[in-house]
Amino acid sequence: MSKILIGAIAAVMMSTPALADRLTLDRVFASPSLSGSAPRALSLSPDGRYATLLRPRPDDLNRYDLWAIDTTTGDRRMLIDSKKVGSGAEISEAEKMRRERARVGGTLGIVSYNWSPDGKSILVPLDGDLYLASLDGSVKQVTHTAATEVDAQVSATGHYLSFVRDQNLFVIDLKNNHEQALSKDGGGSLTWGSAEFVAQEEMNRTKGHWWAPDDSRIAVARVDESQVHIVTRAAIGANGTQTYQQRYPAAGTPNAKIALYLMNPDGSDKVKVDLGNNDDIYLARVDWAPDGKTVYVQRESRDQQHLDLLKVNSQTGESSVLFSERSKSWINLHSDLRVLKDGSLIWASERSGYRHLYHWKNGEWTPLTQGKWMTFGVVSLDQKKGLLYFLANKSTPIEQHLYVIDYRHPSEPRQLTEAGWYNSAVMDKEANRVLVGRSNTAQPPQVYLADTKGKRLSWIEENKLDASHPYAPYVANHAQTEFGSLKANDGTPLYYKMLSPQKVAGKKYPVFIQVYNGPDVGRQVLQGWTPPLHQYLVSKGWIVFSIDGRGSPGRGKAFEDPIYKAMGTVEVEDQLTGLNWLKSQNYVDAKRIAVFGWSYGGYMVQKLLQKAPGQYSAGVSGAPVIRWELYDTHYTERFLGNPVTDPLPYQQSDALTDALKLSDPMLLIHGMADDNVVFDNSVALVSKLQEGDKSFEFMAYPGETHRIAGEQKQRHLWHMIEKFLDRTTKCREQR
Repeated sequence: MSKILIGAIAAVMMSTPALADRLTLDRVFASPSLSGSAPRALSLSPDGRYATLLRPRPDDLNRYDLWAIDTTTGDRRMLIDSKKVGSGAEISEAEKMRRERARVGGTLGIVSYNWSPDGKSILVPLDGDLYLASLDGSVKQVTHTAATEVDAQVSATGHYLSFVRDQNLFVIDLKNNHEQALSKDGGGSLTWGSAEFVAQEEMNRTKGHWWAPDDSRIAVARVDESQVHIVTRAAIGANGTQTYQQRYPAAGTPNAKIALYLMNPDGSDKVKVDLGNNDDIYLARVDWAPDGKTVYVQRESRDQQHLDLLKVNSQTGESSVLFSERSKSWINLHSDLRVLKDGSLIWASERSGYRHLYHWKNGEWTPLTQGKWMTFGVVSLDQKKGLLYFLANKSTPIEQHLYVIDYRHPSEPRQLTEAGWYNSAVMDKEANRVLVGRSNTAQPPQVYLADTKGKRLSWIEENKLDASHPYAPYVANHAQTEFGSLKANDGTPLYYKMLSPQKVAGKKYPVFIQVYNGPDVGRQVLQGWTPPLHQYLVSKGWIVFSIDGRGSPGRGKAFEDPIYKAMGTVEVEDQLTGLNWLKSQNYVDAKRIAVFGWSYGGYMVQKLLQKAPGQYSAGVSGAPVIRWELYDTHYTERFLGNPVTDPLPYQQSDALTDALKLSDPMLLIHGMADDNVVFDNSVALVSKLQEGDKSFEFMAYPGETHRIAGEQKQRHLWHMIEKFLDRTTKCREQR
């Protein structure tokens, strides 16, 4: 057991006479959060003096307020109380869907904010309007309209505020509060200044306009969705059904047509960027050079096997290709381009089989990192000292650490964060300080301020597991996480994690397998804080197990690529490797192993029950993809190709063709207003199972999207799941 956990338990035992309370589902989903004050959206002011973060309220774990901490004095205060500022107005349906794509659906209060680049204010969208918060505690409401302002930004010098309203781009001169529309024909299928659906959902691009460093020019995306198919999405709620005509680019159908324009802050001198003759492309990234004279545009092909970096003249829009990346499967996008003052570039590439950082200058490539490990993002760049800070998993695939290298004289990277943790990091503009967020399986999320050598200067959010912590009554029963690896059929190592009750000799335990195993995101086996829900399941006598099979990110292209045009094959086999290993353990009841998954994990549950009937005692499938033709272009075509030219991978990968092989107890769950994995997926499965006279259980949540949100509904969801698993799996103990 880790020293951290032992110390935490000892501290609680010394100060609290009543120990080892039993967790309940009601407590798991009640306020305050058992994980303590787990902040998100960590940021540093451009000068590094202030750390800002969104903090959940003690009385409402789903509502966040904006806090600021003076990194010099340690003084901390709430900058914006979300219950005191804002109108409380209902946000638009479009904004609700944007929040879903940002993975903050169901969150209340302040969901996002941005420092102005000049460091004088913080931009906060709230209840559909825009606010500017000052560090003296004052808050100024900038917009007062019934419409929702989105994609808001403070320009680089702090002179302008830009945003999109009613699908047109507006700019406010903050010196005189003059508002001006830079486009006027937005509406219907045309939008200026916002990222299109797939950019937000799949490409990690949330912006649709970009300010030059000196505010002299602005790059603006023009999104034409007139060719994108319209689907009728029914948001079925408790008080009725609302239907939305939504432009949704399903796999194999037309995408939005994207054009990029450059203009002055008042809309004058507008020129169109030359993106080439093929308009069936993706606008992946847009970045300005420090001098404001050049724009760098990443242009991705429809099949996602070709990525060009374009160098664009900011006055004329003329472009040229600097270099290209190519792949026989797909290219993983990144945001690691950094333009140096001498015109050379920092760039990330998977050309070696692993994502690594390179210095590109005058056509020459210098590797900055190399080896059988991955970089996960540039954190900051100090050009005065020649230092590059980045996140990577160099020491082990289950951890993430902050590293630094001298990019002028590259050598072995130096790790700045402590081993045994999963870390994130942000730095100020000049790379003087770093804000580290971290957790491990024994310690809920913490945040600390460090210097550039990694030395902790102060706690921003210690979240100490002492007697006052919400988790204190349960910490003595905290189950330790065991990590290990198994070999796939071809010998590839597969990492797993397992939480177990205190084992009694000769007793066999039921197993709850949580599966995701999807590409791009969602690794389960990481050295991070264990969800309290898993601790609850352990307290009820379950072993909790996860294994990351091939297709999962973070292990290099050779680990990811086997699912190319073959979803639902090799990753299913890898999950069965984990299942077979569990069944060979003398403490596992081989007849009582249930599997649970959501989204891609829900899809995996379907494929596992179909592939191995009788091997699982039950399956819980939440919001599963059933027919990949129903999912969007950028995600699905990346892994399965285009169904118009090659439909076979779709036919072989769907979860509908073999649905009638279902023979084990299965609980299907879906939100009835889901615009990510649309409700039609589960409807198609239900229909086929009914036609085949297959028994299953089904729970639909009116008005809920891809995430079932809110304390009450979360409790309902898991009470239902627990009762299902007790009936189908735990009850076998008495047979």
